[in-house]
Amino acid sequence: MVTVNQAQGAHPDRRRWWALGALVASMLTLGFDLTILNVALPTMAGDLGATTGEQQWMADAYVVVFAALMLPAGLIGDRFGRRRMLIAGLTLFLAGSLVGALAGDVNWVVAARAFMGVGGALVTPLALSVLPSLFGPDERTKAVGIISAASALGLPLGPIIGGWLLNHFWWGSVFLVNVPMAAIGIAACVFLLPETSDPASPKVDVLSAALTAAGLGALVYAIIEAPDRGWGDALVLAMFGAAVVLLATLVLRERQAAHPMLDMTLLAHRGFLFNTLAATLVMFVLSGLLFLLPPYLQAVLGHDALGTGVRLLPMMGGLLVAARAGQPVVARFGPRAVVSMGLVVLAFAALLGSRTTVDSGYGFTALWLSIAGVGFGFSVVPAMDGALAALPRDRAGSGSGLLMTLRQVGAAIGIALLGSLLAGVFRDRLDVTGLPTRAADTAGDSVVAAHLIGDKLGSAHLVASANSAYVHGMGVTLLVCGVTALVAALLAAAFLPSGAPERPADGDAPDVVSPVADARQ
Repeated sequence: MVTVNQAQGAHPDRRRWWALGALVASMLTLGFDLTILNVALPTMAGDLGATTGEQQWMADAYVVVFAALMLPAGLIGDRFGRRRMLIAGLTLFLAGSLVGALAGDVNWVVAARAFMGVGGALVTPLALSVLPSLFGPDERTKAVGIISAASALGLPLGPIIGGWLLNHFWWGSVFLVNVPMAAIGIAACVFLLPETSDPASPKVDVLSAALTAAGLGALVYAIIEAPDRGWGDALVLAMFGAAVVLLATLVLRERQAAHPMLDMTLLAHRGFLFNTLAATLVMFVLSGLLFLLPPYLQAVLGHDALGTGVRLLPMMGGLLVAARAGQPVVARFGPRAVVSMGLVVLAFAALLGSRTTVDSGYGFTALWLSIAGVGFGFSVVPAMDGALAALPRDRAGSGSGLLMTLRQVGAAIGIALLGSLLAGVFRDRLDVTGLPTRAADTAGDSVVAAHLIGDKLGSAHLVASANSAYVHGMGVTLLVCGVTALVAALLAAAFLPSGAPERPADGDAPDVVSPVADARQ
């Protein structure tokens, strides 16, 4: 067998930059799909009558499926053809987007988001793994940087694109916008990408994949349903118990496997373990913030969807600026100091945000959002870089897969846990005195529902109470975020290696698995 780069010899395919452009479009779509729905959730909650728990499922269905299937999806592509699986992933993502755009109730939206998660799980690891078939070592680092930048750029674009679409069209347009982008990616894969595979890659462990999906699903279900049913409810406790059993079985099975899908022994590397933990906790906080902010900006402050998207930019701007400035700062002070400092800044921003009141206005929100963005950027980028750099050269592929999986798990649990905390505090704080029982129950579902009931009944008191209850719940949630970030900062300062680990000697980007070719030029 020969590598694709060797097969290409001195005459690389001139179409490679066009192919990279199509992959960038695909990753950009996946990137802004992670945030575009957050802006649409308040509108969808009003149109579909979705409770806070149902909104959490609409956001989490994608993330849970994505996290559970990303590793087996990458292995499937390695064994059966990366181009073939990329096309399949983009097709599933396109189909799920169509279903979401046409959905008439919450259950169909959740199903569509889960379907899109399957497609996203196929696209994300394989978009990186096909790069060595297109670019030689001298161009590969640049290509990886472009792909990574496209994925990051999608985060701030999501709220703006979603807001503009909601101002001009119905909420289904936030799904429909994915269709042309995915179609372009499919066409590019068909006409521009060579087929590559690695028959020597580990076999896909169907049972491990099922244990991952079922365990995460049970955990997220229990966290989301607990505020409504009660933490002592028999079903909630049963789901928590099932999650523990399933995930413990997964860990034991993977530890005994000769070629594990989730290589848990990598967590024995201190640099990888604590950098991964820091990046996971950052994603926990970031996902929770992006879930709770849009209802505050729309329902409490009264901004439209586009205005909400624009007003999230301070956080995204701070994140991108800090991420870009992070490398020279790390070179000057070392990764441990920078990750710890970034987490302290993030903790300060969250604790400052917890002081928000109904009368604070957007200026105060923009201030702590900007600080939060800087904290995110200075913590997550060096942490991920440190985690990947700490890996042994021959385990870079499995290690990067484990890192990305744990980050997505952190995001899913962040939405579930912080959203559930917010929902519980809001419901307990909301004053529904004098309301009919059915109206009171509906008003307690979410701040959007409370506004709709208040407007329908002409109750200014209910609207004011809903605003006060939501801001109080947001403050409690931000307090938890701040404490979480502070604990992560202490762990980073205490346990991260003091110096930067050595890079793999061949200089290849550690998150790209060099393929073994069955190349069809």
